[in-house]
Amino acid sequence: MKPKDRAMFRVFALCLLLLLVGTGVASAQEGAAGAITDKAWIAIAAGITMAGATIGAGWAISATGVAAAGATAEKPEVFGRVLIFVALAEAIAIYGLLIAFMLWTKI
Repeated sequence: MKPKDRAMFRVFALCLLLLLVGTGVASAQEGAAGAITDKAWIAIAAGITMAGATIGAGWAISATGVAAAGATAEKPEVFGRVLIFVALAEAIAIYGLLIAFMLWTKI
């Protein structure tokens, strides 16, 4: 595994851990004797959905953006075509936001 991938994995794991700890503390204050309620599980699911979607979108945009910049530098007429690939990568975050919002409205 590359050092860059290891660092990204560590950041993702740390964000996930902080999300779970924060949700556990919030549910302990709301629930009886620290029991995690259904609302807390939905909040955890919405948070994980958003975190995963944005990290995935960032990773995809970094790969396609570099390739798009290189292709545009060599052939400026391909800008419209490579822009579509970057926009598709950005759509991943929008889909994650949509699913997280749908989960959140069930609370």
